[in-house]
Amino acid sequence: MIGVLLVNLGTPEAPDAASVRTYLAEFLSDRRVIEIPPLLWQPILRGIVLRTRPAKSARAYQEVWTDEGSPLLAISLRQAAELRDRLGDEIIVGLAFRYGKRSIAAAISEMVDAHVDRILFAPLYPQYCGATTASSNDALFAQLATMRAQPAVRTLPPYFDDPLYIEALRANLSRQLDALDFEPQKLLLSFHGMPERTRQLGDPYYDQCMETARLLGKALGRDVDIAFQSRFGRAKWLEPATDAMLAAYPGKGVQRIAIAAPGFSADCLETIEELGIRGRETFLAAGGTHFARLDCLNDSPEGMAMLEALVRRELEGWRPAT
Repeated sequence: MIGVLLVNLGTPEAPDAASVRTYLAEFLSDRRVIEIPPLLWQPILRGIVLRTRPAKSARAYQEVWTDEGSPLLAISLRQAAELRDRLGDEIIVGLAFRYGKRSIAAAISEMVDAHVDRILFAPLYPQYCGATTASSNDALFAQLATMRAQPAVRTLPPYFDDPLYIEALRANLSRQLDALDFEPQKLLLSFHGMPERTRQLGDPYYDQCMETARLLGKALGRDVDIAFQSRFGRAKWLEPATDAMLAAYPGKGVQRIAIAAPGFSADCLETIEELGIRGRETFLAAGGTHFARLDCLNDSPEGMAMLEALVRRELEGWRPAT
């Protein structure tokens, strides 16, 4: 039997400090995320970060939490359900998160228990990054290393320049832009930031983000601006910074903007709160007049058609093409 396992980053169980602390402790202990030697980093994490950051992050989560849980969880569940409907009963579709509940290890075990012997492992990160794609793959292979009888496994490649992805973004963003009651002077594409050091060490993430932006701008037939969000710590991060660009726009005569986050497959804290709430406040406080945060692909028709096509392509040879 064939299985498809969709994978995303993860989410706290609840929008409170204790749950966020548990989540951050796991996330920020990942050597792919924080490359400082543990002997140096763990005292900082346990002594400062986990004493101060959880309460602040919990307040942010409270602003976006829904009756279904965190937005990332709710959207990811809908994506998995929709893909299951599209692929049919002969394919088992699962969902896992790199951090928190619904772990990759547990999801793999559940699939094997259900007699799945071929798994397409699908991290939903269009642009490859060591801290996301590679970390997810690490967790996959760590689980396989514990198994005597292993399933056959394929991993979904990054799809940052795939025509299916670019067309889905073009159609989805065009629809949202057409629905606005104002004409944006700028379309800002905000990607998640990473320390500049990772680029210097050979991580392709920055270049893949830039290529996505170039192809998307060409597909939309308009110029786009590119920035990187979610800086953390004192190290130099990829630039330009999203918050700095939002603050600078009005002084340059740009008072109407739309912002999109094409590197995120599902809306989450970083898009809804960081961009949609704090980003809006920054822009309006600097003198902007019109601000629109555009949704991620989520479980939109464009996003799900793309995901189905990517998965069907990667399953060729295991399952007859249709």
